[in-house]
Amino acid sequence: MYKHILVPTDGSKLSVKAIRAAARLAKICGARITGVYVIAPDFPPVYAEGTTYGGLSSRNYKELKQKEAKKALAVVDIEAQTSGLQASTMSLTADQPWKAIIGAARSKKCDLIVMASHGRRGLSGLLLGSETAKVLTHSKIPVLVCR
Repeated sequence: MYKHILVPTDGSKLSVKAIRAAARLAKICGARITGVYVIAPDFPPVYAEGTTYGGLSSRNYKELKQKEAKKALAVVDIEAQTSGLQASTMSLTADQPWKAIIGAARSKKCDLIVMASHGRRGLSGLLLGSETAKVLTHSKIPVLVCR
């Protein structure tokens, strides 16, 4: 059925749930999995003329985000090892995570995307947006949503 499953993660508990679901499905199908973590580019907030606030330099921001990515993607590796699956991981930098997720799925020739949804509705869903909803809307690759 499926041969290669992409699992986007943001390190949340819901993402861990999606990783576990993807690993179980991959084991049943004899598929491999690829974990992806999308890092937002560093856009420090600017206040007044040319002054910035936030306390993180661009370099420190990148290091912090790489650590977060490594930690989140380690869950994919652990689940794959536990399930006896072949897995790979990657982190990408993109200002629109949904585009990066779809692009990663295409470039890795994945035939399924398994991802979590926080289930935000109404005003919070409208204001915060949903990367999962955007992937569902724009992906030609099937998407399995875990909640």
